[in-house]
Amino acid sequence: MNVIEGNVRATGKRFGVVVSRFNSFVVESLLEGALDTLDRFGEVSEGDITVVRVPGAYELPIAAKKMAASGKFDAIIALGAVIRGGTPHFDFVAGECNKGLAQVSLDYTLPVSFGVITTDSIEQAIERSGTKAGNKGAEAAMGALEMVNVMSAIDNELGA
Repeated sequence: MNVIEGNVRATGKRFGVVVSRFNSFVVESLLEGALDTLDRFGEVSEGDITVVRVPGAYELPIAAKKMAASGKFDAIIALGAVIRGGTPHFDFVAGECNKGLAQVSLDYTLPVSFGVITTDSIEQAIERSGTKAGNKGAEAAMGALEMVNVMSAIDNELGA
């Protein structure tokens, strides 16, 4: 049996990080977690990371698509926060963001790591951005690191 798994060291790999400015009080903590993880665990140099800022979570997919189309990245990490309010707006933004980022990943055969937190309250968002519930930006970066190596291992196994 042949098993392909990735590790997290990704020296020399290039990462795009697309970041929503909306709810920045939470999203900046996600970005800090992601960048720290890329550095400490992935050993990714600062020069191999490009951060792109967009207005909100709804705009993350189009920026990720443009980044993917450039061919300059081995993975993209999308970071944002959608906090439920009293209207259905939350459902539209969160759903379209998720769907769009998944489509980019499939269209370009490129890992697009989902670090967009979707919560019912500001308190939950704060918890998921570095307090009680960990840092979902760091977790997204860890997933991107592993997937970059999984994709390389698959290419090596298939001779691609």
